[in-house]
Amino acid sequence: MPADLAVIGLGHHGLPLAQAATAAGIDTIGYDTDPRPVAELAAGRSPVDGSLTAPEIRRMLAGSFRPTTDPAELGRVRTAVLCAPTPLGPDRTLDLTAVTEAAHALAARLRPHTTVLLESPVPPGTTEGLLRDVLETGSGLRAGRDFHLAYSPGRLDPGSRTHGFAGTPKVIGGLTPACTEAAAAFYGRLTDKVVRARGPREAETVKLLETNFRHVNIALVNEMAVLCNELGVDLWDVIRCAETKPFGFQAFRPGPGVGGHGAPVDTVGAHRPLRLVELAGQVNERMPRYVVQRAATLLNEHGKSARGARVLLLGITYKPDLPDRQGSPADEIARHLMDLGAAVSYHDPHVPDWRVRELPVPRADSLYEAAAHADLTILLQHHRTYDLHGLSVKAQLLLDTRGATPAGAAHRL
Repeated sequence: MPADLAVIGLGHHGLPLAQAATAAGIDTIGYDTDPRPVAELAAGRSPVDGSLTAPEIRRMLAGSFRPTTDPAELGRVRTAVLCAPTPLGPDRTLDLTAVTEAAHALAARLRPHTTVLLESPVPPGTTEGLLRDVLETGSGLRAGRDFHLAYSPGRLDPGSRTHGFAGTPKVIGGLTPACTEAAAAFYGRLTDKVVRARGPREAETVKLLETNFRHVNIALVNEMAVLCNELGVDLWDVIRCAETKPFGFQAFRPGPGVGGHGAPVDTVGAHRPLRLVELAGQVNERMPRYVVQRAATLLNEHGKSARGARVLLLGITYKPDLPDRQGSPADEIARHLMDLGAAVSYHDPHVPDWRVRELPVPRADSLYEAAAHADLTILLQHHRTYDLHGLSVKAQLLLDTRGATPAGAAHRL
């Protein structure tokens, strides 16, 4: 059955796009080569990363959304959006394998007048280079003449109640002016504002800048956290005061590490490395070890050794109130604590089971009882369900890596 839209890749980018399109009344198919997420979605179940809830999935299915693994469906749409994952490879560049595979699947079935959009994070030049070559070779059609081709960076804030799809401006850059307008016509049905870039390279670089901006600024406050601890300064109070400045400052807050799907890119193909981003990555990657160092110091100051200590980790997801653990620093922190001989357990209302080094980590059922029993409790993620005032009273020793507890109620990062 024909559809208006094909979303290729049903991950944390693709599903919210499909949800927005379905809500706008657009007949949408969701294509993925992995049958597991497709089967879960078809059954109305929430994806593992929690990007959408089960009721939201069921509402999509009741509307005009169909998940599928059949590539033949791709030849029956007017618009196709590639949302394949692009993780960092061993050489610290983005791995475009999934994007290439998605492009091949689409190219074999691409029809004239189709609008093809890429949303995956990619190095500048990918849309008019790799993607265009695969599509033209596989279809015999020419981009800009027989079909429209454009790039639009994904800009989702998972779990946010403030920045929804419609309220987040969509940047687009087309291969030709006509390609840009075709993309604008599509995204104009989903969002309140469309921003036209000069071309695909500029739109691709927007994603690069936005992602690296986040990581560089987090690295700055992470370094400030280490410095302020050494100086005996309350960094959280410093940030509270600094963010009252109405210009020239944007508040970022430190943490035990940087998780999420948007990895910093400090080198782009054969181009020169981004030295500041490279350094920021090194700073952020040190934070899990720093948290463990602080934990061992706190235990020692209270007459206890890390070896044999009972350590409770609270919140092991990368973002509050979501089950997504992509890039969460909790795994590395747990490994380092175990290396010191600590007995690690955890509590997280969104994660029913957790394995580190292929071994199950004991899950606490009663938060207060577990905190009272543990020699040290470490807050890694501040979920909304946590009563931090009550927790600070019950815990023997509490290390807050998020600055979420009241001043003086815990040892803060």
